[in-house]
Amino acid sequence: MKLGIVGLPNVGKSTLFNSLTKAGAESANYPFCTIDPNVGVVAVPDERLKLLGDMYHSKKVTPAVIEFVDIAGLVKGASKGEGLGNQFLSNIREVDAVVHVVRCFEDENVVHVDGSVNPLRDIETIDLELIFADLEVLERRIAKTGKAARMDKTLAKEAALLEALKAHLEEGKPARNYKTEDEDEQALLGSYNLLTYKPVIFAANVGEEDLGNDGADNEGVKQVRKFASGNGSEVFVICAQIEQEISELDEEEKEMFLEDLGLKESGLEKLIKASYHILGLHSFLTAGEDETRAWTIKLGTKAPQAAGKIHTDFERGFIKAEVVNYKDLLEQGSLAAAREKGLVGMEGKDYVVKDGDVILFRFNV
Repeated sequence: MKLGIVGLPNVGKSTLFNSLTKAGAESANYPFCTIDPNVGVVAVPDERLKLLGDMYHSKKVTPAVIEFVDIAGLVKGASKGEGLGNQFLSNIREVDAVVHVVRCFEDENVVHVDGSVNPLRDIETIDLELIFADLEVLERRIAKTGKAARMDKTLAKEAALLEALKAHLEEGKPARNYKTEDEDEQALLGSYNLLTYKPVIFAANVGEEDLGNDGADNEGVKQVRKFASGNGSEVFVICAQIEQEISELDEEEKEMFLEDLGLKESGLEKLIKASYHILGLHSFLTAGEDETRAWTIKLGTKAPQAAGKIHTDFERGFIKAEVVNYKDLLEQGSLAAAREKGLVGMEGKDYVVKDGDVILFRFNV
């Protein structure tokens, strides 16, 4: 999974990236201090893996990972080359979802690029730049399909979709809000790789005083939540500064620090939950002496396709999947004991894999 972190300059983007990845991207109180997209790979925290790894005395425990891309602060006119220009917009095209950091804190020591803190205005600024960039893509596509569409019914259908989508974007609406029941059109929409078609997770960046009650009293957070609920987006509240402090602590200190702040989970954990939810993902597990590992798949994935995540041969020669829930396996202490209790299912090609399934695939090629 690849997530792109975007936002205006000085909203806490690079501070958040640093804390999530400990990659040390430069963070300073002036616009455009991030000149290249910074990339960091983060392990997905998963307590199930540690417990299973201990039970099997696994030589290696491999978590699922998320790749974060920190993209330079966008400003008005970015799509036309303002600031550091639309070279950064192309970096967003490569991600699965966009994490949009929105400033919801006041601090006279941190300059706001537009002179005041206004979350909805900031969201609109970024959205419009992404829409303008998408309109350029559509216009090129329309020019390409226009002439050929006269002679080809399939292309004529696509040309009609492109024109309708262009009109939709020109009204200031993102591509992800364009509704169609037609499966061909849905496939085409996905193939254009439009920036505004990607799912969005808003990171409402607050001061420490608003963190304990999850930003419930912060007017900016309320505005972001209302906007997100009307646009099918996720929101999580974070204090990038606190996250940076957390990232420098070991596991035990981190738990105590979170407890002192009245928090149950870190911002990274909140973000991972939001990203798995909005992208429709979950994890199944494999466990053994050599390795215990988490594998990320789409909700609704069937056993052979899940096997294919491990190796194409597993999918090609799929016979059966031995499946046990990780809790049942831990309680019984071994796969053999779980089998004796009838807790292990022998599943075929139509089995839909569930979150927390521990699977042993049987295959023959």
